[in-house]
Amino acid sequence: MAGEVTPDGPTADPTEIHVVTVAYNPGDELAQFTTSLASATSAAYRLTIVDNGDDPGVVDEVAEAHGAEVVRPGANLGYGTGANLGARGGREPWLVVANNDLVWEPGALDELIAAGRRNPRAGALGPTVLNTDGTVYASARALPSLVVGTGHAVLAPLWPGNPFTARYQQRSGLGAAEDKVVGWLSGSCLLLRREAFEEVGGFDEGYFMFFEDTDLGDRLGRAGWENVYVPSAAVVHDQGATWRERPAPMVRAHHASAERYLRGRYDAWWQAPVRGALAAGLRARAALLTRGR
Repeated sequence: MAGEVTPDGPTADPTEIHVVTVAYNPGDELAQFTTSLASATSAAYRLTIVDNGDDPGVVDEVAEAHGAEVVRPGANLGYGTGANLGARGGREPWLVVANNDLVWEPGALDELIAAGRRNPRAGALGPTVLNTDGTVYASARALPSLVVGTGHAVLAPLWPGNPFTARYQQRSGLGAAEDKVVGWLSGSCLLLRREAFEEVGGFDEGYFMFFEDTDLGDRLGRAGWENVYVPSAAVVHDQGATWRERPAPMVRAHHASAERYLRGRYDAWWQAPVRGALAAGLRARAALLTRGR
């Protein structure tokens, strides 16, 4: 089914906002996402749910209740590919790609749209992302160099405060009061200027999960667009609600994507020793994080 949505329900009025969320056999979080979305903006929006799963019940129920359209590719395409599919063919100037295990704070999407209008070179904008315990997630980061990325990958599980992780996560900037240009933004919640998103070809579909957001931020920056952190907007993200029961394959997918990204960006012959250290470190980290699971 298809429809455009206002906080009061479906409408045929034109909209400038297209919201895409990729679902995989979701639970109650999908309804919470769509309900909170209605309070996040006073504007009309079009909502598309890309259903990568094999149990349509919850998706169909939520779509019916909230006037959303459902796209079913017939297989689990992964996050970035699913988001590209949901966004394809849209004409709205603003595209939201967001995880459905988050809850929007009231007015958050309006804040992001306002920030996009005052930052005309912003290709991507991201809000403050709060964990469920109220702490701030490091959602606005520097692009990882090969050395910093390797140091973070190897040391973070054992020494979270190591200098490589601190440099990468840029936590000191998360308390900023004003919009801030950063290297990349968490794909858990992105407002994208469709012109910029389409100019760089959307998400790289070579990433099944993870690092598609890092890669997108990198390519937007190379194309002359900015990634803008908007602290005045906020969402609460229940990190990994949809895959918490399957941590081992997710850790492996994350590390495979991390290695793909860093190897692709830093492929000079003289960087081979660091690439080797990265591969070894990621294998060790995966073994540590999935021990007994």
